[in-house]
Amino acid sequence: MANNKLHDDALAYHSHGRPGKIEVVPTKPYNSQRDLSLAYSPGVAAPCLEIEQNQQAAYNYTSKGNLVAVISNGTAVLGLGDIGALAGKPVMEGKGLLFKIFAGIDVFDIEMNEKDPEKFIQVVKAISPTFGGINLEDIKAPECFEIEERLKKELDIPIMHDDQHGTAIISACGLLNALELYGKKIEEVRIVVNGAGAAANSCTKLYMALGAKLENIVMVDSKGVINTARTDLNDRKKPFATSRNITTLEEAVKDADVFLGLSVADVLTPAMLKSMNSNPIVFALANPNPEISYELAMASRDDIIFATGRSDYPNQINNVLGFPYIFRGALDVQATCINEEMKIATVYALAELTKKAVPDVVNAAYSVKKLSFGKEYIIPKPLDPRLLTTVAPAVAKAAMASGVARKPITNWDEYDHMLRDLLGLDNKMIRRLYEMARQNPKRVVFSETNHLNMLKAAETAYTEGICLPILLGNEEKIANVARENQISLKGMEIVNLRHDREEERRLRYAKILTEKRNRQGMTLGEATEKMFERNYFGMMMVETGEADAMITGVFSKYAETTYIAKEIIGIREGLNHIGAMHIVNTKKGMLFLADTLFNRHPSTEALIDIARLANATVKFFNHEPVIAMLSYSNFGADKEGSPASVHQVVETLHQCYPDMIVDGEMQVNYALNKTLRDNKYPFSKLKDKEVNTLVFPNLSSANSSYKLLKEIGLNDIIGPIQMGLNKPVHILDVETAERDIVNMVAVAVIDAIVEENIQKNNLTRIA
Repeated sequence: MANNKLHDDALAYHSHGRPGKIEVVPTKPYNSQRDLSLAYSPGVAAPCLEIEQNQQAAYNYTSKGNLVAVISNGTAVLGLGDIGALAGKPVMEGKGLLFKIFAGIDVFDIEMNEKDPEKFIQVVKAISPTFGGINLEDIKAPECFEIEERLKKELDIPIMHDDQHGTAIISACGLLNALELYGKKIEEVRIVVNGAGAAANSCTKLYMALGAKLENIVMVDSKGVINTARTDLNDRKKPFATSRNITTLEEAVKDADVFLGLSVADVLTPAMLKSMNSNPIVFALANPNPEISYELAMASRDDIIFATGRSDYPNQINNVLGFPYIFRGALDVQATCINEEMKIATVYALAELTKKAVPDVVNAAYSVKKLSFGKEYIIPKPLDPRLLTTVAPAVAKAAMASGVARKPITNWDEYDHMLRDLLGLDNKMIRRLYEMARQNPKRVVFSETNHLNMLKAAETAYTEGICLPILLGNEEKIANVARENQISLKGMEIVNLRHDREEERRLRYAKILTEKRNRQGMTLGEATEKMFERNYFGMMMVETGEADAMITGVFSKYAETTYIAKEIIGIREGLNHIGAMHIVNTKKGMLFLADTLFNRHPSTEALIDIARLANATVKFFNHEPVIAMLSYSNFGADKEGSPASVHQVVETLHQCYPDMIVDGEMQVNYALNKTLRDNKYPFSKLKDKEVNTLVFPNLSSANSSYKLLKEIGLNDIIGPIQMGLNKPVHILDVETAERDIVNMVAVAVIDAIVEENIQKNNLTRIA
């Protein structure tokens, strides 16, 4: 039943809407006659003539430099075998989809109805000028060896048969890490390779390039051990023949350290597994069912590191960890080939990435608490966003070092930024904030460290080098949460505000609060009691300069926390209200939204303060504010209720703050559509300008708008950013995600740096 459902779901997936999985889209304007004359005749003659004079110019004027051909004759498709070229097309389209989504590479899939290797080679050579690289796919052995070797010799673009080399590269990463965990050396371990096809051949050669000794390797095919006594060996198998007097897999695996299966299901028995050396490494990669099942292997031995080709078990050997990023790096330096140095660089890059702290987004994607380097995590996960920026540069550097790069990269920071931008992995504003914060990390109080996201964010912020965390809470409880979730507390200060040793500080803080609030009925006794509460204590740390900023709110109700902040930190001079802003990273640029958290039904006075704060905050982020005051009516069309109030706000802003670029009231479509607005309301102060700041008439509309954008998932969002308090105390939404907290820590640190500069130079903070 499950298989039937999968079958039906797969057919529906491929046929629903537009059939297939990929399409070609224009990358240049095409709306006018001039556009078309540049795209085709007569304008297209110019780049044609440039390329005629210099073939390399094709990389400048065409898509060649980002275009890969996925070419197959359908003779060895996945686990389906020789099903023919056309039947293999869904797989090739799928490969194209993976190239695009993981590395931004465009693909033409080419299914060739040709089994003769010589004719196949000639066709590929004939069409090769179209492409920057060629990925050979699902071609059976031994023909695949000849085809790849010939094409690599006779063409000067990157070529790789992924079925051979992809498995080799990813499994080599897993092997190096597994050996490291067990304290074994690759040049000493005994390796059994069950299978003698293209992938087995490539894996064995790569392991040897990494240090494995031929005399320690035994390869087994369907007829038994490949040994020197056999007379039926072809030229591909002879180099791996062992002189040991063994003939069966059972004999081969006895006392072996490593088993690599590239064969068929269920050939490795529990008895064979138990005969292996202590701490065995077993990569059972037959698909869909491995040489021994995960459950059976785990039940047979508890000292095993086990990997399969399946996604439903730990340590999946998945080629998608390699080929998109290998081609990305090769294309970006216009490499003439993909050589052994580039493959080995990929292995080491993947192996090192596995040992680094895993981003929360990866843990969430695989529904685990915290992945960390160990027996069940020896290979990165396919959805790790760091793969692109880790593997592609390693490949590019190896191409340059080995002399096959025609266009060397000279600025690696720019290249890193390009890769991040390529797939929308990067928010330039966040990157700049992090870079600024690292220059002068500040002491940031994390008030609610019994919340897992807050504690994880503190660890990440410290690891990123953007702050020095101060954790408020019970040391034992924090340590327990950290231990259960594999969080490092290294470099973090823990302050137990309820501890006896903090009595002097609690009393000192209470006296300061009493002085601030004695005319509002606050007594010393009441203030002392308040200092047992985290938000009071933490904000007093910021107020007294014993910390530079504070992050809170993932547990607390924002109304209560806001009241405390106003009591202790206070509102900036010249203002009577605070506000919150969310920043949305859209295709059109940054969009600043206010007030998204604090003022439920703002008065005209409150809206004026919010607009002024928004104006200052947008400048803080190095943008020139262009503000639209929103409503459901345009420029006085509705004379009553909310529109009338916003209309009055705009009049006051124009009179009292003439330098502010602000207008309204207006509907959101008029705010964001410059042409629509300018045509209908040419008198607007926003004429010819792109609005980047939206001030909403009430909390309901503002809060709903940013949460709608966030849940749709089309945009990166930073916030809520506190506006209007005297010092950097940022109050988050309840249940804010770890990465969002870290982003807000960066904002808080920059806020603290600005505050420090104001105090040092006796400046006035603008509203």
